[in-house]
Amino acid sequence: MHSLMVADDHPLFRDAIAAVIQSGLPGTELREADCFAALTSALDADDDVDLVLLDLNLPDASALDGLRELRRAFPAVPVAVLSAESERATVLGALDLGAIGYLPKSTPRPDLLAAIKQILDGQIYLPAEIMRRPAEASSAPPATQGVTGPADAGALEQLTVKQLEVLSLLIRGASNKVIARKLDIAETTVKTHVSAILKKLGVGSRVQAILAADESTLLACLARRRVR
Repeated sequence: MHSLMVADDHPLFRDAIAAVIQSGLPGTELREADCFAALTSALDADDDVDLVLLDLNLPDASALDGLRELRRAFPAVPVAVLSAESERATVLGALDLGAIGYLPKSTPRPDLLAAIKQILDGQIYLPAEIMRRPAEASSAPPATQGVTGPADAGALEQLTVKQLEVLSLLIRGASNKVIARKLDIAETTVKTHVSAILKKLGVGSRVQAILAADESTLLACLARRRVR
């Protein structure tokens, strides 16, 4: 049985999320908070939860500030963002702050349930339709300001063809499990490739690798390498 906390100030939306969870994850203990203060108070009393679904626009904690404070105060509590915000930079900023998933509120019900299950299974969830959008450096939130710009073709040439394929799926928001299935390799092999990618690109996290990877340059590099 899972224990989830939903932090959102709209009762109808909390009811909708509760219906999704109860239908797809029967027996789940579901707790609710209508503001950031109520959320932190509930976690102070009992932080034994498998996942917090956090709205980024609570009345007393806007944008990424609430997530930043939540990660500082409760570093062991898994947090996924559930938000109407759909900017790619915001998604990456949330992951850079320690979120283990980002679920747009526009996500269809079956996909939303699948995403929550994926997160509970230990995978990071990223919305592919947002991650495919080109990055805009000027809109990057503070959490991503320390990341260098897109890697050039020379840096990408250091990667093997398989590593380029893994990276191309990473920037589309694919989890390790999805990457393993698409490339017909083991999840442990995916993790090995990801570690090598981070080292070769000189970055410290998957989020930074995504930020450093310009999709058009990566795909061009991959096409050249495949015909060699």
